[in-house]
Amino acid sequence: MDRVNIMVSERPVVIFSKSSCILSYSNKSLFTNFGVNPTIYELDEIVRGGEIEQALSVRGHSKVPIVFIGGELVGGANEIMSLHLKRNLKPMLISAGALWV
Repeated sequence: MDRVNIMVSERPVVIFSKSSCILSYSNKSLFTNFGVNPTIYELDEIVRGGEIEQALSVRGHSKVPIVFIGGELVGGANEIMSLHLKRNLKPMLISAGALWV
């Protein structure tokens, strides 16, 4: 759990993903289209990815993508899309220092 805390505190936007997941791809594309440069950890490609995935599931999210903004767990694809549709995602990104307007 401490390792995950360190990983998410180092960057404004962190996405835990799997390279073959279409929902992860969609979320990564959304952030990139906003002009955000998220830190992406592909759990199926990194060393100890399984351990990180297990630590994330303890937090209540066992499915990727798992997105942290400003060090806080925001959620998965549904939560990100909901924030975007309600026009709350962009202000959150600005507040976290991930997006400059």
